[in-house]
Amino acid sequence: MIGATALAKSGPNGAVARSIREGTRQRIVEAAVQTIKERGFAATSARAIAATGGFNQALVFYHFGSVNDLLVAALDHTSAVRMARYRAAIGSVTTLPELLSVASEAYQEDLAGGHIKVLAEMIAGASAIPELGPAIAARMEPWISFTEEAVVRVMAGSSLGPLVPSHDLAFAIVSLYLGAAMLSHLSADAAPAESLFRTGAKVSPLFELVTLRGVVDI
Repeated sequence: MIGATALAKSGPNGAVARSIREGTRQRIVEAAVQTIKERGFAATSARAIAATGGFNQALVFYHFGSVNDLLVAALDHTSAVRMARYRAAIGSVTTLPELLSVASEAYQEDLAGGHIKVLAEMIAGASAIPELGPAIAARMEPWISFTEEAVVRVMAGSSLGPLVPSHDLAFAIVSLYLGAAMLSHLSADAAPAESLFRTGAKVSPLFELVTLRGVVDI
């Protein structure tokens, strides 16, 4: 027989309890994102997060076990939001110039919205707390896969396609993005990264002419 506790959990009251619990977790995650944006990794404590969100700091440990686990969940949250934006933005992109244009715009949004701040602070935090490193690295894999999908699409028919492994190229692109993000964060100057995107936009039509439409005689 199904016990009363199981019935309660599976009934309307159980659904309401789950909804409240999920709402509380989301509120804590959003407070953690905001805190790390404003204060940085080193100053993002349970007390600071609770102050940002206006709740008891004990909820951090009740729902997430530790501040580090909460911060990883915060990175998951902001990454999921940005991934949805990127997927929507490049869904119909088929050329390199289009891809660079979308990437430049999305990068600006990442800076303005604080995603790069969260990512950079988490990477910096991993140098002080080594166990965070593998967790953060694992969360880069979906971005590498996503980038590889875009690379395969824009390189379709390219003379370089068979010569350049798509996964290697995707890894290089994500690494370049992370490097640019870290430097922009450290120097508080996004100009070099913006210049890089502008340069790419200028030369990409020639690259496309030569490699994506077939090698031509010049």
